[in-house]
Amino acid sequence: MNPARFHELTSRYRDLRIAVVGDVCLDRYLVIDPDRPETSVETGLPVHNVVSVRSQAGAAGTIVNNLVALGIGRISVVGFCGKDGEGYELLHALRGLRGVHLEHFTETPHRRTFTYTKPMLAGRELSRLDLKNWTPTPPEVEHKIIGAIRALAGEVDAFIVMDQVDIVETGVITAAVREAIGEIARSQPTLPILADSRRSLRDWPPVTMKMNGKELGLLLGRDLADLAQVPAAAAALATQTGRPVFITLAENGMVGATPESATHLAPALPIRGEIDIVGAGDAVSANLCAALAAGAEVPEALELANAAASIVIHQLGTTGVATVEDLRAMSV
Repeated sequence: MNPARFHELTSRYRDLRIAVVGDVCLDRYLVIDPDRPETSVETGLPVHNVVSVRSQAGAAGTIVNNLVALGIGRISVVGFCGKDGEGYELLHALRGLRGVHLEHFTETPHRRTFTYTKPMLAGRELSRLDLKNWTPTPPEVEHKIIGAIRALAGEVDAFIVMDQVDIVETGVITAAVREAIGEIARSQPTLPILADSRRSLRDWPPVTMKMNGKELGLLLGRDLADLAQVPAAAAALATQTGRPVFITLAENGMVGATPESATHLAPALPIRGEIDIVGAGDAVSANLCAALAAGAEVPEALELANAAASIVIHQLGTTGVATVEDLRAMSV
């Protein structure tokens, strides 16, 4: 991308209004000092001494963090947290972010705050400890989310929708919420609505879909082990939905397809040392949506998202972000 076009697109970011709808969790990092070993007197088991704790918004919150890093003007967060200690930490983290608005983010005693607790030893993540919800999202919480989506539909330049939970109907993105998103997609066909789901986008309305190659194969009921088949499969899905489709292929880069059956490949950028892939997909989602909302064509959005993924995977021991200046160094 030439410098003039890069500047034209990214200079629009400060005026964009983007809503992030989804499962915002707390990422809590426990930094263990390996030079302070102890043994429990009571159990005889090793004691891991935590010398620092840091918390930040994760899952859909990682998308929020990336939008903040890009300088998006207004970021509305739609979701929920519990009235618990983790919720307090999560709200504290979100309130400290520039441009983030939480009037549609619900604190409720009926949900536990979705939390990833990540013990870190020598810069590497050990076995994670998760706090989740195991029961269906209550109707009153679901209704607030749907009301927020409908209220924002006429105010924002784009939506990013992220379904992070493993158990159906226990998170923010329930069947009723998907239906509300579908209503907006049908009534505002030019509004970018980018969706990503941990469980597959099979039952989703026609929106801009972002997934990996394996998920594409499962959605279409096809074996896509041969990566050469991915562009045509993505193009078929884009034609079916009438929206762009983006497929991430790890070390093989990314594919973008348009409803007109045009396909584009962004090769993966070279590895520049150790990598940590946590958060790369969320950086891709944020950058794809921001670029599309700013008027980028599919190949341009692919190029920016691909650069962001490369930047983030080289940030070790954290769920990283890419700034416009980071992207400039990689893209122009």
